[in-house]
Amino acid sequence: MDLVEAEEFKERCTQCAAVSWGLTDEGKYYCTSCHNVTEISKEVINTGAIPNTKIQAINRGLKRKRKLEKGWDWYVCEGFQYILCQQAEALKTLGVGPELKNEVLHNFWKRYLQKSKQAYCKNPIYTSRRKTVVLEDNLSHSDWESEPELLSDFSLPFVESGAESQSDVTTQKSFPVIKASQSETASVCSGSLDGVEYSRRKEKGIVKMTMPRTLAFCYLSLLWQRETITLSDLLRFVEEDHIPYINSFQHFPEEMKLYGRDKGIFAIESWPDYEDIYKKIIEVATFLDLPRFPDITEDCCLHPNILCMKYLMEVNLPDEMHNLTCQVVKLTGIGEVDFLTFDPIAKMAKTVKYDIQAIAIIIVVLKLLFLLDDNLEWSLSNLAEKHNEKNKEDKPWFDFRKWYQVMKKTVDEKKQKWEEARAKYLWKSEKPLYHSSIDKSVVYKRREMVVNLQKQFSTLVDSTPTVEKKSPSSFQFNWSEEDTDRTCFHGHSLQGILKKKGQLLTTKNSLYWLSTQKFCKSYCKHVTTYEESNYSLSYQFILNLFSFLLRIKTSFLHEEVSLVEKRLFKAKYSKIKKKSSRSKKVRRY
Repeated sequence: MDLVEAEEFKERCTQCAAVSWGLTDEGKYYCTSCHNVTEISKEVINTGAIPNTKIQAINRGLKRKRKLEKGWDWYVCEGFQYILCQQAEALKTLGVGPELKNEVLHNFWKRYLQKSKQAYCKNPIYTSRRKTVVLEDNLSHSDWESEPELLSDFSLPFVESGAESQSDVTTQKSFPVIKASQSETASVCSGSLDGVEYSRRKEKGIVKMTMPRTLAFCYLSLLWQRETITLSDLLRFVEEDHIPYINSFQHFPEEMKLYGRDKGIFAIESWPDYEDIYKKIIEVATFLDLPRFPDITEDCCLHPNILCMKYLMEVNLPDEMHNLTCQVVKLTGIGEVDFLTFDPIAKMAKTVKYDIQAIAIIIVVLKLLFLLDDNLEWSLSNLAEKHNEKNKEDKPWFDFRKWYQVMKKTVDEKKQKWEEARAKYLWKSEKPLYHSSIDKSVVYKRREMVVNLQKQFSTLVDSTPTVEKKSPSSFQFNWSEEDTDRTCFHGHSLQGILKKKGQLLTTKNSLYWLSTQKFCKSYCKHVTTYEESNYSLSYQFILNLFSFLLRIKTSFLHEEVSLVEKRLFKAKYSKIKKKSSRSKKVRRY
């Protein structure tokens, strides 16, 4: 709109009587005060006097505006590609090496595009329906040569598929010029070209990309790099908003219009679940046909000896317990390289739940020391309390009762804050979503009204709805000797629980009860079942404590404890198996 060229029009506005006019794109006068548009058009006496460059400039401006309103032509896989890039950048800020994004995740994503026949193959799924609209002057190019063009003119940083980065969108490319059909470009059902088709696609043997699977890709990349971030850490960082996941689509460039069916693909309103993401990790790795991952050795941060030390510090248990956890790792063979290393092409592809396994080892050690039967642990606590009162200058003995009281109070406070943060979480994105381009104006107007109301109410109650973002940390609990409010048990001794047998130290407790007497059959989806009422209160507290720490179900952790015990007490389980087989034989005759 041109205000300079409208200066010669001196009539008063019929609505507000002001003399302040501008020109619309159609050449009509409009009032700049009340935006009233008149029927009077600017007269052009001599069209030849208007420079040709001016007309071209106006035309370019109109085309550019219309193109911006329409947005770029983009595919669903490009949306996921953008999200993966953002997640990789977030991991980089958390201390992960840059090679995770540039090498590992990049190659995994290329492999996925190839396996799912979306790119890097001779007959990608996008060309089958677009071959008829390829311009005649480019028919000499083969499908393989034109493959990078399959991902539309816009693409993301780490793609080598011939598409340029955001900062270089205007760069000329030497690929075939493809005219998208009317149904693709003018779809009112989705902003992406293939949103409707993608949501309906159910091809056998193809793993469709979803938001939870972006986290599976991230974890596989972390595992390949043997980074310190475990799966529970990754999901916690997502929950704390350090890694884009919920409403990650709102970071898309303005030109990537997202509505309709795209909403069901990219919008997610639930927190990622450990068990679900774990299954998807196996699923994606198997689909990609990935080779054996780098070995998990004793110096790797994912080795149970190192993870056990980390979690012992986390839950404020004595450092001396680390020797016992190392012995359990050695006896069970859990620390062996072949056991720990992920091999997707193996007959039974499965990756170790490194964090849950380390916690399970600690729980087994606690059962070896204290039995956790609601009796022995309190008797040993009485002995430790009496000894500490008499010998205040010596190294204190570990008091299970005192540790329980400190941990229960700390965990309850932490859990309450966590539940409050979840309850206050705003699932609505800052960028409104709408079902079709027709509804856009209505949705934006409603969103504007909601934001205004929120501001007014927050002003009335003198509070701000924003939740304070925590700084990322590998530890959720911090303990130190200098903290006078809470007792730190790291330096406490296990002398009251252990006894000398020759040159070796053994536990005073000689009893042990198995978490699972009988495992489920192979066709069951779970290893065993967990009923709280069947177990002691101490065992329930320990399970609940560690389950909250990892944000997993208690039954999931109980299963892992049972599996560790099965490896540690092979003789006991073989006796149980023989007895059950004998009883079956007796019943038969």
